[in-house]
Formats: sequence, structure tokens, C-alpha cells
Amino acid sequence: MIDIRIMSKYIIMLGAPGAGKGTQAELLQARMGLAHISSGDLFRENIAKQTPLGKLAKQYMDNGELVPDDVTVQMVMERIRRPDCERGVVFDGFPRTEEQARTLDKAFAAERKRINAVILLDAPDQVLIDRLAARRICAKDGSVYNLLTNPPRVPGICDKDGAPLEQREDDKPDTVRRRLQVFQKQTKPLIDYYQQASLLNRIRGDQEIELVERDLLASLEKQ
Repeated sequence: MIDIRIMSKYIIMLGAPGAGKGTQAELLQARMGLAHISSGDLFRENIAKQTPLGKLAKQYMDNGELVPDDVTVQMVMERIRRPDCERGVVFDGFPRTEEQARTLDKAFAAERKRINAVILLDAPDQVLIDRLAARRICAKDGSVYNLLTNPPRVPGICDKDGAPLEQREDDKPDTVRRRLQVFQKQTKPLIDYYQQASLLNRIRGDQEIELVERDLLASLEKQ
């Protein structure tokens, strides 16, 4: 049995769409007591609450512009100061670019923190396309199902609230192929950045969920 007390506090999950970042981040959250943070959730929360950072981010988004890295990282730093982050954080798909990673490192250094490990979930493109094509989302509460690995009890219906399940436009095969191309182009420098920092751990993401978790925990134990 792996002693989770020796594991890292600040962990980044990287991987293409469908690689399993969210699933493994939730497992780490449950096992290690870490907060699970994604930039998408941060944007939605700050915009919904109309925080100063949320209002600023919305201005850029409404103008069709990218939110500057320093604004995103400020949201991250505010988030990790909350009590539920006391034992650490697993970042889900953030940072997305090398520049975001550098900005995050500077912000962490200013608070005497550091990223302890970066997990890259690798899987062949066709595996990712098949997974996402089978993904369904509850129209009411956002619960995620997969027709291949985690189907609902009643086809097309959410187990929790009986709401219909939908397929996102982003999960259709042609769209997924374009998303994968963007990921490869955008993320390769980020992967190289963490590789050079000796933080990167490559894990096969095309295995069963339990095997991915086993390999991920083993890699963290060695970090």
C-alpha cells in the first residue's frame, strides 16, 4: 500500500481531451484530500459571483479576447488560499501553455510554494475520439456519463435526477480531431518545459481507470 502522506501537495494533470484528467483528479482528491481545481470552474465561479477578477475576465471574453495569463493565475492564487486547499491542490488541465506555467511558477515562488509533480496522461488519438464520442452530459446538473465505461442505468437518462443526457458539440468526432490538433500544437512546449524541470511523469491513459490510478500513484511515490 502506498503511503499517501509522502505524496506531492501541488500536482498538475495534463492530457488531451478525453485522456481522463478529470477522472484521475477526482480520485486524487478523494484519496489525498486535495482540492480539485480547473481554470474553467474558476472562470465560471468568478463571473457568476461578479468578483473583480470575474468582471475583468468577462470583459476580455465579451470582446472575443483571451483572458490574460496574469488574470487567470490571480484567480488560481486566490483559490488556493481557501481552507479546502490546505492539504494541497490537483490542477485539472491548467496551465495550458508554457507562458501560463511560467506565470504560475513566479506566483508560487513569491509565496514559497512550488509544483511538485506533473502528470501527463498519454493515449492514442483514436482512443480519445472514441471515448469522447461516447460521453454524455446531464442537461440539468452536468453529471458526466460514458456509454462505454460508465453508462446510465436507463439509456439517455441521468441516474441522479432523471434529466435527459446530451452529447456536447465538442465531443463529436470531427470536433474532437480539431481539438486534438490544437492540443498538440499548444501543449508540446508546456510538456517540454516540465520535462526540463524534471517534473513530468508520463502515464498510459488508454488503460482501465484503476490501472491508470495505480501507475499515477506509483509515479508520485517516486517523485
